Amino acid sequence: MAGIVQHSNIGSPTGREKLKTGRQPHWQALVPGKVHLGWQRWKGDAAGRWVLRRYIGSARYRTETLGRADDDAEHPADGKNVLTYMQAKAAAEAKVATNGGKIERLTVRDAMARYIDFKRSSGQPVDDLKSRNEVRILPELGDLVVSELSADDLRKWLATMAESPVQYRPKAGKPQYRPAPKNDEEKRRRQASANRVLNILKAALNHAFDEGHVSNRDAWGRRLKPFKKADAARLRYFTIAEAKRVINACGADFRPLVRAALESGCRYGELTRLEVADFHVAKQQQKNGTAVDVGTLTIRQSKTEPRAVVLTDEGTAFFREHCAGRTGLMFTHGNGKPWQKSEQARPMRAACEHAKIKPAGFHQLRHTWASHAVMNGMPLMVVARNLGHVDTKMVQKHYGHLAPSFITEAIRTSAPVYGIKEPKKVVPLG
Repeated sequence: MAGIVQHSNIGSPTGREKLKTGRQPHWQALVPGKVHLGWQRWKGDAAGRWVLRRYIGSARYRTETLGRADDDAEHPADGKNVLTYMQAKAAAEAKVATNGGKIERLTVRDAMARYIDFKRSSGQPVDDLKSRNEVRILPELGDLVVSELSADDLRKWLATMAESPVQYRPKAGKPQYRPAPKNDEEKRRRQASANRVLNILKAALNHAFDEGHVSNRDAWGRRLKPFKKADAARLRYFTIAEAKRVINACGADFRPLVRAALESGCRYGELTRLEVADFHVAKQQQKNGTAVDVGTLTIRQSKTEPRAVVLTDEGTAFFREHCAGRTGLMFTHGNGKPWQKSEQARPMRAACEHAKIKPAGFHQLRHTWASHAVMNGMPLMVVARNLGHVDTKMVQKHYGHLAPSFITEAIRTSAPVYGIKEPKKVVPLG
């Protein structure tokens, strides 16, 4: 990374007269750690020169001359070849800041910051995005210029990330690491995690390309491939009996959150942001003329886009009872404080242990809803829509094997039928 540059007094001819002449320029930071304006005067010269230095990554800089300084009274500033300090500064900023809206020296750090702001302004959660960016992207790639990235550099970064141990919640401000992956399953999980970070990086760089800040995307395009077969996750779900045991084993303030996840398939973050006003009940006429209550949840902030989650009768009854007479956040701790990021992990683990079930994360409640819905014959598109996926690709990938009856029915209904009649007597050839 770029080092810290001492700020020199190069703003006036009087101040520059006091500076040491020679090979080494005196610098001022325009963008700390990235862009510097320098003044340099060789011994014996009547005037110095202005230089621009830009950090290009891997402890390397690119330097160019902007013009002569107005140190010599016989050669006053003309704004072109001889520049005052302010003219030199303006020329440097014009070269590196914007040029017709295009950022010429956009770093990965800048691209990620712009992408995070874009996602936030679109109403999408960015906590996980920021966390992965700070831990896995910025330390290795943050100061590299996007236009100078190579596919080989990114492949090495991806491979190193897949081989590194998992980092989890810091203690006393110090990062904590799990052991490095050893068996095939642990290696697959690390590769799957690395693929997710790669997808984040690609999305940010593609966003920079779409905005016109980068001229091409060859480095992270077709030539940069994720790990193959790494996302073949072994999803685990609770049986109906196990789900009941987990609910009964939860503490009083955590139990409604678990029940809500099992009834809706929503993510933890989506549930903790729900307000009581996001639960709706409407009358819907059935084919036999009777009217039934249909409950829905409005998910306003999601990983993809806002959606309405349709509830079962049992789910509608649970949310109606839980929201009765209340306002504000739908789910809180017993003291009224909101659930924060990662606060679900410990009570979920404790509930599983108390229920004598193999420990599982909160996200497994979402898998449980989806798995039973698919096994009960719910069309994959309906499952995908309630879960918030834009299509059935993810649902088919993770839950398709649980829908043999759905696949069989679809094939029997839609596959071609030729109407060929077998002959009554068939004599086999010798």
